[in-house]
Amino acid sequence: IETPPELEPYKKVVGEAILKTHENLRTVLAKASAIGGTYRLREFDTIAGEPKTQTIHKEYGCQYYVDLAKVYFSPRLSYEHQRVASLVKDGETVIDLFAGIGPFSILVAKTHENVEVYTVDLNPHAIEFLKRNIRLNRAENKVYAILGDAKQVIEEKLSGVADRVIMNLPEKALEFVDTACKAIKSKGGIIHFYSFVSAFDSMENVKLRFEEAVEESGRKIEEILF
Repeated sequence: IETPPELEPYKKVVGEAILKTHENLRTVLAKASAIGGTYRLREFDTIAGEPKTQTIHKEYGCQYYVDLAKVYFSPRLSYEHQRVASLVKDGETVIDLFAGIGPFSILVAKTHENVEVYTVDLNPHAIEFLKRNIRLNRAENKVYAILGDAKQVIEEKLSGVADRVIMNLPEKALEFVDTACKAIKSKGGIIHFYSFVSAFDSMENVKLRFEEAVEESGRKIEEILF
């Protein structure tokens, strides 16, 4: 949970109240820092229950082992995982450039009979959980986990193989547009590009920067679908 500053002195009371109200819960964590660092992690305070950060998250019929202290994960993206998975066509090759514990990739595999999904992440803990989650959700023959820097992995192993690239790293996705373009097949494909838009910016500026980055890589955008 997120506690506003005025409730900071009472956060343990809040935590205990949440435990009493929801009997299925074992632990209540409060966010104790912003997301930061290469692996996009944050700190937590245990404000009630067992002092642990590992759990199993469930969404859309899939289960995911996750340790919030070691890997980035946001349950708020649940609908987006489902939305992207629903757009994938049978027979596609998908590359998830910043896969984390696998919520995009595994749902794609679970909802399509004939797909290949290559998942890349720099965080060894994320890849460890991803491999467990692939087994847990019986997606072994469709999802392949690769530890490494996305730029290097695409350059060395996955250039020109993707029908679709997912790049859910809004802070830095612009720096990897050339990598996504290299991953896409020569005949073209779809990129799911995510970025933050600040109060001092506009959606049009973000689109412009994305279009410029695509053109710099030697490709062009036929259409922005969404």
